[in-house]
Amino acid sequence: MRLHVADHPLVTHKLSVLRDHETSSPVFRQLTEELVTLLAYEATRNVQVTPVRITTPVTETMGVKISEPRPIVVPILRAGLGMLEGMTKLVPTAEVGFLGMVRNEETFEPQTYAERLPDDLSDRQCFVLDPMLATGGSLGAAIDFLFARGAQDVTAICILAAPEGVEAIKKQVGDRDVTLVLGAMDERLNDKGYIVPGLGDAGDRLYGTV
Repeated sequence: MRLHVADHPLVTHKLSVLRDHETSSPVFRQLTEELVTLLAYEATRNVQVTPVRITTPVTETMGVKISEPRPIVVPILRAGLGMLEGMTKLVPTAEVGFLGMVRNEETFEPQTYAERLPDDLSDRQCFVLDPMLATGGSLGAAIDFLFARGAQDVTAICILAAPEGVEAIKKQVGDRDVTLVLGAMDERLNDKGYIVPGLGDAGDRLYGTV
C-alpha cells in the first residue's frame, strides 16, 4: 500500500478553517470541494492515458487522453457525496458510482445499505471518496467490495485520517494495489472512535445536521 499525506500550505490553511467549530455548513462544503480538488491532483498522478495525435493552430503533435475504460469515482454515502464535485471538476470524464455504508456507532463495524456500481470493474481504476478515515472499517469494506468486482487498483482520498485507521487498511489490503491520499494525519482515535483533533462528524457538518 502506498501512502501520501499532503504537505502544502493551502491544504493546511483550508483544513484549519474546516476544523473550526464555528465554520458554517456552506463554507464547510465549499472548502471540502476545494480540498478534494487539491488532493485529487496527487491521487490521479498514475491515471492511465493513451497517446493521441492532435492538431494545434501551428502543427500536428502528440498528446494524451484518459484511457478506456474510464476511471470510476465512488463516494461512500453520505459524507463522501460532499467530495464528489471537487473530484469531478478535475476528472470530468470519469464515471461515478455510489456505495452506501454506515458505521454502527456501538460496534464501529461497517454496514452496507446501498450500491450503484457496474457488476464488472475489470481493468478499472477506482477512486474512493471518504472524508474521515477513522477505524478503517467502512473504507476497508469498500475497498474489498471494489476488488471483488474486479477493480485493477483503488485509490482512496480522505481529508483526515487517524494512524489506527491507516494501519488497519494497510493490514487489510495486503499486496493489493491500493493508494491512500490524505489531507492530514491526525493524532489518534478517542474512545468513541472519532478522530482527534479531527473536525467532528463530516456528514453532519456538510449537511447542517449537527
